[in-house]
Amino acid sequence: MKKILVTGANGQLGSCLKSLAVDFPSYCFLYADIDVLDLADKDAVFAYFKENELTYVLNCAAYTAVDKAEDDQRLCSLVNCDAVKNIGEAAALFHIKVIHVSTDYVFDGTNYKPYQETDPTCPISVYGKTKLAGEQALMQVCPESVIIRTSWLYSEFGNNFVKTMLRLGKERDQLSVIYDQIGTPTYAGDLASAMLAIVHADTFVPGLYHFSNEGVCSWYDFTIRILQLAGIDCRVSPIETKDYPTKAARPHYSVLNKSKIKSTYKIVIPHWEASLNKMLPLLMK
Repeated sequence: MKKILVTGANGQLGSCLKSLAVDFPSYCFLYADIDVLDLADKDAVFAYFKENELTYVLNCAAYTAVDKAEDDQRLCSLVNCDAVKNIGEAAALFHIKVIHVSTDYVFDGTNYKPYQETDPTCPISVYGKTKLAGEQALMQVCPESVIIRTSWLYSEFGNNFVKTMLRLGKERDQLSVIYDQIGTPTYAGDLASAMLAIVHADTFVPGLYHFSNEGVCSWYDFTIRILQLAGIDCRVSPIETKDYPTKAARPHYSVLNKSKIKSTYKIVIPHWEASLNKMLPLLMK
C-alpha cells in the first residue's frame, strides 16, 4: 500500500487533496500542518519520515502572502526554502518520492509566449525568490522529485481571489480590477487531481513541470466571469498595475506551457472557465 503524506494539509491544495482521497481507497493518506509537523525542524522531519515509512510526500506547504513576504523575508525563506530542503534530504535518505508545488512567480513576466520549464527564471519578489530557492534546494538534495509550478490558485477552501471578488461584488456597486497582468487561474481541485495522477502513474518521471488550467485571461477578465457566473450585478472597471500599487512586484505575463506534464503523465486539463463553473456551486454547500 502506498503511504502518502500531504503537508500544508489545511491549505487550499491540501484540503482539495483530502476531498479527493476518498477516490483512492487503496492508498493510506496522512495529513500534516504545522500543528502536526514543523517542516522547518529538520530533526522532526527526519523522525516523522522514518517512523511512518512513507512512499510519497505531496508538499503543499508554502508561505504565499506575497506582499507581506517583502517585510517577512526570514519566515518566507524558512517555509519556502529551508523546509523544502529538509523534506528533500529526509526523502532522499528514506527513498521517498516527493511532489512539490512551486509558482509562476519564479518568472519576471517579460515573456510574450507561455513559459516552458526550460525558460530562464528571474523572480522579482521575495516570494518568487524563496520559491525558486526551494526548487533549487530540492533538486540538489533529492533530484528524484517532481516540481510543479502553478498559477493563480483558488478553491472552495480558505481565502482566495474568487472568494474576495464574490464578497466585494455583493458589497459594492463598482470594482476596479487590474487588466494588464495576464495569466491563468488554476482550480486547486484540478491541481490536486494532477498530483494524484502522478502518484497513480505506472512510472514516476522526476523533473520540473508546469500546471495551470487551460486558457488565458487578466484579473479583470477573471473577475467579470466570476461575477457573471455567480449572478452578481456589479460594474467592473479595468485599471493598470500602476494604478493599484503593491509592496511586491507581480509578473505582467505568467502564462505557463503545460505540454510536458500533459504528454508525460497523460493529464487532460480543463479550461479555467469550466473549472470555475464547477467550483462555484461548492461554495453554496
